[in-house]
Amino acid sequence: MSIEDFKKKFPNLARELLDESENLDLELVVEKLPPDPWRGYTPTVEDYLRRCNTVEEAYEVLDYLEKHGKISKEESEHYRKLIKDKGLEAIGPHKEGDYYYKKAVEYWNMLKRMSQK
Repeated sequence: MSIEDFKKKFPNLARELLDESENLDLELVVEKLPPDPWRGYTPTVEDYLRRCNTVEEAYEVLDYLEKHGKISKEESEHYRKLIKDKGLEAIGPHKEGDYYYKKAVEYWNMLKRMSQK
C-alpha cells in the first residue's frame, strides 16, 4: 500500500504518524502476506472426479456437470472412456472429503506462524 493510499484509508492515523512537526522515531514495516490459494478458485472436473469413491459416483458427477452446462458432451465422453479404460486413478490421486479443509488449515497455520515472528 502506498503512503497516499494509507492517507486516504486512514487519514487520522496518517496525520498522527506522518506529521513531521513531532519528533517521533517510528519504523513501519509492512509484510505482504502470501495470497489465499483458494480465493477465486473454481474446482475443475478433475477436482470433482478425484473425490469420487466409485466409478458409478464419477459417472453421476459427469452427468450433473454435463446437464448443468459445466462440461460438454465430448468432455464427458472423454472422461467416461478414460475412467472405463484405466479406472479412477487415471484422473489423479484420490482426494479425501476433507482435502480442502486440511489445505485451509495449513494456510491458516502458516499465517499464524508469520504473525508470531
